[in-house]
Amino acid sequence: MAKYKIIGATGCATGIAHTYMAQEALEQAAKKMGMTIKIETHGQTGIEHTLTSDEIAAADAVVVASDINVDADRFAGKKVIIVPVARAIREPDKLIEKALSAETPIYKANKSSSRKPHNSDSSATNESVVTKIYTSLMNGVSHMLPLVVAGGVLIAVSFFWGIYSADPKSSQYNQFAYILNTIGSTTMNLMVPVLCAYIAEAISKRSGLIVGFATGMIAYNYGTGFIGAIVGGYLAGYIVILLQKLLKPIPDKEFRGLKAIFLYPVLGVFISGLIMYLVSAPVKAANLGMMDFLKGMQNADPIILGIIIGCMCAFDFGGPVNKAAYLTGTALLAQGNYYFMAGVSAACIAPPLATGFAVLMNSKAYSKNERSAGYVNFLLGSTHITEGAIPFAAKNPFLNIPAFMVGSSIAAVLSYMFKISDPAPHGGFIILPLVNHPFLWVLFILIGSIASGALLALIAGRQYRKHGGLVESAGGMDLITGVGSVDETFSEKVDEKHQTNIIEKNNSNLSGILNHRNVFLNVTAKDQQEVLHYLAKQAVDLGLASSEDSVFEKYIKREHEGSTGMENGIAIPHAQDDTIKKSSLLIVRLKDPVNWNTFDDKPVDTIISFLIPQKDNGTHLNYLSSTAKLLLHQDFVDRLKASQTGDQIVELFKQYKA
Repeated sequence: MAKYKIIGATGCATGIAHTYMAQEALEQAAKKMGMTIKIETHGQTGIEHTLTSDEIAAADAVVVASDINVDADRFAGKKVIIVPVARAIREPDKLIEKALSAETPIYKANKSSSRKPHNSDSSATNESVVTKIYTSLMNGVSHMLPLVVAGGVLIAVSFFWGIYSADPKSSQYNQFAYILNTIGSTTMNLMVPVLCAYIAEAISKRSGLIVGFATGMIAYNYGTGFIGAIVGGYLAGYIVILLQKLLKPIPDKEFRGLKAIFLYPVLGVFISGLIMYLVSAPVKAANLGMMDFLKGMQNADPIILGIIIGCMCAFDFGGPVNKAAYLTGTALLAQGNYYFMAGVSAACIAPPLATGFAVLMNSKAYSKNERSAGYVNFLLGSTHITEGAIPFAAKNPFLNIPAFMVGSSIAAVLSYMFKISDPAPHGGFIILPLVNHPFLWVLFILIGSIASGALLALIAGRQYRKHGGLVESAGGMDLITGVGSVDETFSEKVDEKHQTNIIEKNNSNLSGILNHRNVFLNVTAKDQQEVLHYLAKQAVDLGLASSEDSVFEKYIKREHEGSTGMENGIAIPHAQDDTIKKSSLLIVRLKDPVNWNTFDDKPVDTIISFLIPQKDNGTHLNYLSSTAKLLLHQDFVDRLKASQTGDQIVELFKQYKA
């Protein structure tokens, strides 16, 4: 069994980007400090790199950087630091040093006989009340979001047959639309009990979950909305904690089962449900009042509302302020209001796109690594991954964050003024078919992004002239990963093993969809269209798709939406179609490069292409994000280009598999 000096867990509400950025930040910081580390991740796809009891027992300290519940009680008896996930991205080295410090108290020392506490109030200092409240709320949000996405999208699709197509009394009535609307509405209605239950679960574990579900249903039945869900979640969670303390004199050895199965659920549901019943009227009034206020602002003062939402979303890029706007948007989705979320999503998508425009407008003011990060942010931003903007914000926060706020506010204001509706709280441009005015929405986001990009470029140019050249990021932050000080000779200073460790964290799933039959070298093509034709033909010849023409059309359609050319002579075209049988990765090396409209205006000779089934469950977002991050590392790009056979390329991906 490997012994890790530091262990930890990371997790964010959406479980898409912050979770893994924090993991990578902590791992790189530990390696630079010469320490072994293992980080358990709690993403949207589940728990990965799970910590075993032996690994926990052998570790010297624990860093929990999470906005959701990651079961910190299993670390009782260890020195534990518990912080929001964003802290690990900003200052991973400080967290590791603090976790190992002799002054760090033992977490819940009374639950473990193996370690003695450093002070009498040890557990309270590990996780503050504010942190506990926030992580409990985010635990509820993370479990609620998939329901809102699924329900909202199904309801939106039902409107394709007409706005009243689900009403049997309407002339627009369509039975299939009615079924879709019913399924979607039922799923959306689960939002309140699920949010309530998982807030309670984060506070008092399984007993809290049961009481939370019951309290949440009462909150839903009495129309208290998401405010009732939040109130009920904390109510249920802390009532179970109170019951656990009151019933502590009853010995666990003989009555543990009686407590868990009978006393906690019966008493907890009765007390929490009774209180929720009594307060339901004022909570319902507060919920309706807030919703009416927001709807009123949306119609009467879209400019003010857009500025508020834009500033909130661009303030901390996924932190508490950003999540407050995001949670309100998801709550309004459940109320059937799709307009509010359109502004929130626009404000979240704009910042990473702005960094790409900034480096295009003033490339000399940015280093090579910064330019690469900006280019990749076009891809990340288009899939609603706001986190790509964090390193740029950290470089000069007092000037850059307001610049991001300007663009986000413009995008949100325009969305509200033109009544854009967005039924899904995530997905970026992938959910465009569900947006009522998709072209306008994209235009407004681009306007906001370009405005922010221009301001960022001006700020960077001023810094460039002031210092007579490029300046390093604040706090020594790497503009690619968001952690650590990096200079132009970084790749020369680390050994091959360390570089591999950096890359493998970005490539957890690509090797599973690639084999040597999917690699084609020394291919002759005269232009981009001929390359795409070749890819579509190979897809059919390999039995991965059934229609060459259909796949080719999807390739072309994707290029029209925005070029997939990256830099360093690489493009990543992808096609999603119902004739594609399974997710696959094709790699083509051209004998002579072709023009492709890349970020650095260089022709393309290496194509990394994805084939995606129409009914894909979102896995392709992981593939695209993994590829984008992978291509940031010059070492990997050089080795990919130097490979002489298909087997070497396949082995390269296998070698870097996490």
